[in-house]
Amino acid sequence: MKVLVLFYSAYGHTYQLAKAVAEGAKTIDNIEVALKRVPETLPEELQKSIGIYEAQKAFADIPIATIEELPEYDAIIFGTPTRFGMMASQMKAFLDGTGGLWAKGALIGKIGSVFTSTATQHGGQETTIFSFYSVLLHHGMLVAGLPYSFAGQSTMDEISGGSPYGASTITGPNGKRMPSQNELDAAYYQGTHIAKLLK
Repeated sequence: MKVLVLFYSAYGHTYQLAKAVAEGAKTIDNIEVALKRVPETLPEELQKSIGIYEAQKAFADIPIATIEELPEYDAIIFGTPTRFGMMASQMKAFLDGTGGLWAKGALIGKIGSVFTSTATQHGGQETTIFSFYSVLLHHGMLVAGLPYSFAGQSTMDEISGGSPYGASTITGPNGKRMPSQNELDAAYYQGTHIAKLLK
């Protein structure tokens, strides 16, 4: 059984969650896990001017996925930062290219799940994941989130991402806050949860 953790990350926050998701999925026997990213679509000059060109060097060695390979996986766990309460355009552009897979029903019955990052607590963590799931449902995928059996989801000890829709992190308005241990634990748990469901 094969799991793909497929992400887009501008400054590294979603990448950190993606690594934790992949590590969680790897804990389940006989589950093969791949970590891949979607292509960057912004022009290089713009990438440099907003600071993501340098930030993305930290995960430049992660292979870029192709649309054609998606049917090879039994579960796909998607990670995207939030852009105005929705998925990032880079992820949307990638998914917009999956019409051929939709026409063939190539993803029907596969498990889909989503995690995200936002600058603020109420900057679209839930709307991003919830709206992302409509794409997966159009593909006939089985949607799974982050159950409340992950106790960290109910923490009152700190400001933390995480909802029943999926793991998430809060980057802060200047982007300097990286995922907390609780947020990484949520991502790890989500990866484990999806792999268990798949098995």
